[in-house]
Formats: sequence, C-alpha cells, structure tokens
Amino acid sequence: MRGNTRTNGVWLALAVLIVFGLLRYENFGSAYNIASFLNYNSMFILIAIGMCFVIMTGGIDLSVGSVAAFASVVAAYLSPYGLEVALPGGVLAGVGFGAVHAFAIVVMRVPPFITTLAGMLAAKGGALVLSGAKTIAVDWGSNFTKLGMENALGVLPWTIVIVAGVGLTAWCVLERTSLGRTVLAIGDSEEASTLMGLRVNRAKVFVYLFSGGCAGLAGVFLASGFGAGQPLEGLGWELAAIASVVVGGTLLTGGLGSVPATVAGALLLGLVFNILNFENGRGTISLSAYWQLVIRGAFLLVVILLQTRMSGGHDAADARVPD
Repeated sequence: MRGNTRTNGVWLALAVLIVFGLLRYENFGSAYNIASFLNYNSMFILIAIGMCFVIMTGGIDLSVGSVAAFASVVAAYLSPYGLEVALPGGVLAGVGFGAVHAFAIVVMRVPPFITTLAGMLAAKGGALVLSGAKTIAVDWGSNFTKLGMENALGVLPWTIVIVAGVGLTAWCVLERTSLGRTVLAIGDSEEASTLMGLRVNRAKVFVYLFSGGCAGLAGVFLASGFGAGQPLEGLGWELAAIASVVVGGTLLTGGLGSVPATVAGALLLGLVFNILNFENGRGTISLSAYWQLVIRGAFLLVVILLQTRMSGGHDAADARVPD
C-alpha cells in the first residue's frame, strides 16, 4: 500500500517501547500511569494534529506553543463563569490567532514562516501583558478544573476523550472529504491545484484556523489541568509538534501525511520521557530534564533514520499516507 512504509517506523518504535516498559517496570501498565500519561500528553497530541494539517499544505505554524499559553491565561480569567464559557473562550482565542495568520498568508501573501513567527511573538507578549507576567489562578469553585482533573465515567481523562474526538474528526476530514484531498494536493503543488480549480485558499484558511483552535484547546487543558493560566508555558511546544508530525511520516514539504501516525508520533515522544522518569525512579540512572531532552532528540533521529531505511527511497512516488 502506497506510503505505508513511512509510518511503519513510528508504530514499530511505539510498540517496542510499550513492551519494554511493561516488562521492566511494575507500575508502567497501571491505570494511574496510563491516565496521567494520556492526560498530560493530550495537549501535545492536539497541537501535533493541528500542525499536521498545516505541514501537509507545505506550511508551518511556529506560534502554537505561545498561542496555547495565551489561551490558558484567557481560560483562567474566564474560569469563574464555568467550563461552558472558559472552554469556548480559550478555543476562540486560538482561532483568532489562526484567522490573523490565514489573512496574512492567503490575502497578504506573507510566507507562513514569517507570519507564524510574528504570531508566536505576539501571542507570547499578549499572554505576558494580559497576565501581568504572572500565573493566573483559576476559580476552584467553578466546574472548570473538572476538564483537566477528572475522568469520563471514571475511566479515561476528559482531555483524552476530547482529543480522540478531535483526532477522529480530523481523520474523517482528511480521508473522506474534498477539503482533505485539497489539503494534500496543495502540498504536492499549489500551482497545479489552482489550475485544477481546487479551492486552495479555502483549504489554507481552514488549516490555520484548525491549528489555532487546537492550540487554544491545548491552552484550556493546560489551565484546567494545572489550576492556572501560565503565560510562560509553551516554550518549545512547536518543536515537539513538528517532531511528532515528522516522526509520524508526514513530509515537511507537504503533500503526504497521516493523522493516526501523527498521534502515534506524539505518544512516542511522550513515552520516551515517561520511561526515563521510571528509570530515574529506579535509581538506575539520574538524568536531569536537560539530558532527557538530549536523549529524546537522539531517539527522534533514530526513528527518522529507521523510517528512511524502511521507505526504501520510494517517497517521491507517494501521494499520501493511507491509514
């Protein structure tokens, strides 16, 4: 099947790490560890899904981490009004940045790198100004914290349930709609897509709105799960999202991608940290967070090399990654 070879590496690496963790650590498969792992990484899965759509068009969104931080502050301020107001408020804050990016890229023809770099700076500055450069505590008397701290039906965190819904919707859009086909076609050749009469501008507006909305929702998760809007959070989240997308087999040049494989990429990178934390707990090694980043980067490189070998150099003939 065309394109599957690019996703085999991430699924293989994810399976190997899961088996390794289950065999080596007593509590690795416990309900608490699984729930905590999924709850924390739900933010990174979200922004990776949004980033996947942007990169499939050949674009980039460097603002997602800062937008998430901004949205967390907005959600914290709105938390006294309850989840019903704070959740859409945070998401709309992210969509607002996405709309500005889309206008600059589609109408003003500013390159995505420059546009979203400016958006990153604006969102970070806006979060600091809005919060007064300090964390904003949420209202614990409202139902806002239930989103990030409680489970749906006592089983899975609400955050991961919502992420599953977003991921399923994104997969359906990509695989089952003309919009999804247009997104991939733009990445192959925007000029050819325009000549074929595809609605290129509509698709480009959608991907930046979607990426901003995912970042905004991640910010709501951040404020709800940690009990505060955090303007200084989000540093490096855009790199984590890009890494997840690349590990999942999506081409940085666009035209090819997979939502499930992107989710697997985000889980894989999170799992590396989870295993390192278990190793620190066993006393086998004692690594600071800085060394963990080095190991995570090295692991990322190994997975990408594995994908390259498994793909056998046939990516030029790929048009998409089927699931």
